[in-house]
Amino acid sequence: MGRKRILFICGSLNQTTINSEVARHLADCDCWFTPFYGNGIVWAAARAGLLEFSILGRRARGRAEAFLRDADGAIDDGGSSRDYDLVVTCTDLIIPKNVRTKALVLVQEGMIDPENLVYRLVRALHLPRFLANTSMTGLSRAYRAFCVASDGFREIFVRKGLDPGRIRVTGIPNFDNVDAYRVNEFPLRNFVLAATSHLRECLKFENRKEFILRAMRVADGRPLLFKLHPLECSFRAEREIRRYAPGHPVYTDGNTNHMIANSQALVTRYSSVVLVAAALGKEVHSDLDPRFLQRVKPIQNGGSSGRNIAEVCREFL
Repeated sequence: MGRKRILFICGSLNQTTINSEVARHLADCDCWFTPFYGNGIVWAAARAGLLEFSILGRRARGRAEAFLRDADGAIDDGGSSRDYDLVVTCTDLIIPKNVRTKALVLVQEGMIDPENLVYRLVRALHLPRFLANTSMTGLSRAYRAFCVASDGFREIFVRKGLDPGRIRVTGIPNFDNVDAYRVNEFPLRNFVLAATSHLRECLKFENRKEFILRAMRVADGRPLLFKLHPLECSFRAEREIRRYAPGHPVYTDGNTNHMIANSQALVTRYSSVVLVAAALGKEVHSDLDPRFLQRVKPIQNGGSSGRNIAEVCREFL
């Protein structure tokens, strides 16, 4: 038989690097990559530039494409150029029409949003899953297997009603060997890191002034620096920080994981960066219960999650 063809649907830089690591362990297959895409009115809105806060936006697609080009990844935009035996994706909030009949492996991308009122309405009224963001992860049930970060996350997804037989605790790349982040070239040490969100870009409420002031209270005289979310309006965010926390450094780029590794404490909302901080044993100030973080923090397997997920993929080839 010929070589199997696998399509990896990327999105954020985190999702793209996860997919790239899994593909590295499937060298005997023809692996192709695509930036995230969709169908219908959502895809039309993205192409019109109305969804820049999401992985459908031009900025996210540009980052994914740049990474894939640098990594010599074969790009098949939209997965339209060939027929695939398997599809791997880090989100099932939107499943493009051209892959809905394919064998699908879902990989957890990081932290999931809380089960708030929007989540309950979307589930009760059977509204489009993307309206409740990552709180709806896994609820498409369109996959053959769902690879997750830890036993704690498996318990959460089972409680949501997912099939336990399809959930595999493999660990996930980027979160499974956090000690490696301690070796880095970021020049600063022993500071408090405030990692912002893009809640407002997602049309959700955030009191950014209170977040900035909270970060200053946590720092309490310790050096404080801010790392902006890649999909938020950086101009507005920098202006607010200069107003309420003048003199503190603001980073729009850079490796956030390295910054966390060099920090004493992390201040954020409920971003996936809390998983890295929790696994590194950092002081964490977030919207999440510390006991919850300890329960779900990703398993540390020395960076073997990509290989584990690749083995799951082989089951469906």
